[in-house]
Amino acid sequence: MSRSGTNEPVHPHQALAAELGNVDIYLLDQFLRGRFVDRSRILDVGCGGGRNVVHLLRSGYEVFAVDRDRSAVASLRQLAAELRPDIPATNFIETAIEECDLPEASFDAVISIAVLHFAENPERFETLLRGVWRFLRPGGIFFCRLATSIGIEGRITPLGDGCFRLGDGSVRFLVDEEQLLDWSRRLGGRLLDPLKTTNVQNLRAMTTWVLEREDQTP
Repeated sequence: MSRSGTNEPVHPHQALAAELGNVDIYLLDQFLRGRFVDRSRILDVGCGGGRNVVHLLRSGYEVFAVDRDRSAVASLRQLAAELRPDIPATNFIETAIEECDLPEASFDAVISIAVLHFAENPERFETLLRGVWRFLRPGGIFFCRLATSIGIEGRITPLGDGCFRLGDGSVRFLVDEEQLLDWSRRLGGRLLDPLKTTNVQNLRAMTTWVLEREDQTP
């Protein structure tokens, strides 16, 4: 294997990186375990420039994405045009999630990575969470990564309304294990994996939350 337009060989790891993009490693784990095999219509909420959908685009999935950042959506449209010119640019939408008018309960999987912890209070968290969940059909997968207080309870400073200052100086809205389990029940979701939390040198904690939607709870 060589680089396009040259005779310089490409290392297999470089080829793999080009295939996968800068995908979240915990989302990649779901791909490798077959969770997306029979789930072809995917929505990425808070997509940024599309790093988590490169593999999905290359693999023939019907990809939609939403982000409030105009430049990020423009970048994703350009990326999709190169990888999948059959997908219309209108699949990639510049909007706030609660204002998005995509059909509800119409996606086989919804991805939300580093979005929910930017809520300013519990009410906003609920608005964002329900705004994301409404797009998921029964039997679909909700894949979420968010900052939590799990394992770093003594190393964060409460600021009120569920917000905390973390060891890295950032401010995030944090939930704990009990709250995530409660929300799983309230949404009508079944945990596909136990909650998995990565402690980043006690500066912050990121939890992977994977649910299957079981009912029509709004």
